[in-house]
Amino acid sequence: MRYRRRGVALLAALVSALACAPADQPPPSAGPSTAEARTVSDARAGAPGIGDADFPRDGNGGYDVAHYAIAVDYTPATKRLEGVTTIEAAATQALSSFNLDLSGFEVSKVTVDGAPAGFSRQGQELTVRPARAIGDDARFTVEVAYAGVPAPVQDADNLGVYGFIPTADGAFVAAEPDGAKTWFPANDHPADKATFDFAITVPAGVTALANGELTGRPATANGRTTWRWRERRQMVTYLATATLGRFELREGRSGAGTPVIAAVDPAFKKSLDHVYETSGEVTDYWATVFGPYPFDSTGGVVDDYAAGYALENQTKPMYGGFDPDETIIAHELAHQWFGNSLSIRRWQDLWLNEGFATYAEWLWAEHKGKGTAEASFAQNLARPADDPMWAYPPGRAKPNDLFNQSVYTRGAMTLHALRKAVGDKTFFALLRTWTAEHRYGHVTTDQFVALAERMSGKDLGPLFDAWLFQPRRPS
Repeated sequence: MRYRRRGVALLAALVSALACAPADQPPPSAGPSTAEARTVSDARAGAPGIGDADFPRDGNGGYDVAHYAIAVDYTPATKRLEGVTTIEAAATQALSSFNLDLSGFEVSKVTVDGAPAGFSRQGQELTVRPARAIGDDARFTVEVAYAGVPAPVQDADNLGVYGFIPTADGAFVAAEPDGAKTWFPANDHPADKATFDFAITVPAGVTALANGELTGRPATANGRTTWRWRERRQMVTYLATATLGRFELREGRSGAGTPVIAAVDPAFKKSLDHVYETSGEVTDYWATVFGPYPFDSTGGVVDDYAAGYALENQTKPMYGGFDPDETIIAHELAHQWFGNSLSIRRWQDLWLNEGFATYAEWLWAEHKGKGTAEASFAQNLARPADDPMWAYPPGRAKPNDLFNQSVYTRGAMTLHALRKAVGDKTFFALLRTWTAEHRYGHVTTDQFVALAERMSGKDLGPLFDAWLFQPRRPS
């Protein structure tokens, strides 16, 4: 993510209003059988965090989500969102209760496997108490009905404004790192990936863009249109989008045959062909470098909202208020492999996303004859020893400064240092093996180091330690 453009001011966030719904009590049920009683006695509350020490309240424990079906009805004029999200999950322990992440909104109803469930709110935690305990390994479905005015996250000192951001004609939705909860209840942490269906209803004439592909023609009735999208490949929650507004669209296929969807706000209509053609070209080239494209379509969206950044939303990178040049497009589309198909389990490993995407910029320059990775590496290595980048070890991203330049640039330099150490043949084979072995899964720094050592036959511990973990410029 978060390819920031210098000189672009972030807009002020809307004032956050966390709504607390009263607890709803489930109806009495018949007494449990002996086996069920044993399950109830073993059941306990799921943890209110998924276990990431840097973001202790993000995500939740006790279950794993398989699928989200998100149905939202949004009116730009009033900024009111009404939603019903259905979550299919599997318990990883016997559960007496479990949490979902949800910021704001009034929750009117929660059911588990079709039965009314009790629920309560505390901050951004929605605690659900099913009528009966959920057994370990049991599959279950929870449905949450909610409504209100979305309030995006504001962190002006670090991350800026993110989440579901209302705009004059719709919404700009870019949720990294933990803004999915601003528009749907979720296990909002990249450690839990799932597939998604979206049904987005908006006033006729407004376009609704979500991840994946349309599952049919938009249907209009009574002045409102419902757009249905499906992402059949697993996705982390921060990549989910429902960007809405008036857009000009261009659809087709890349030279290699991948479907391409480009959408631009009318204010950027001159960018439409550029975004369409460059997205197809970049996707095709990265497939020759990183391995087969992992998703079913590619493209990009330019909205008239001055976010000051881009985000690699799965299949549809978002560019907030600017015409992206080919370098930024190359960065965001590299993320479709590094960050989207291969996702981090903990935020401390963010360099596996941003360092790789930044290095892709340097590779794109090589490909286009506009510079070399070696020249970019040397230019950055020439920074003085007291440059702040050297004091920030990128292999341990800091929660209060996730998107530090070191995570991007020094992360990219780590890859170039590795390339110099193992040679081009091994390095590029390593990239393709990395993406193939972990396709649609999760990755860690330790796994990458182990693979690099296995494929090169070298002890690379000192190299990675110097570049990723030491608070000084490598010698």
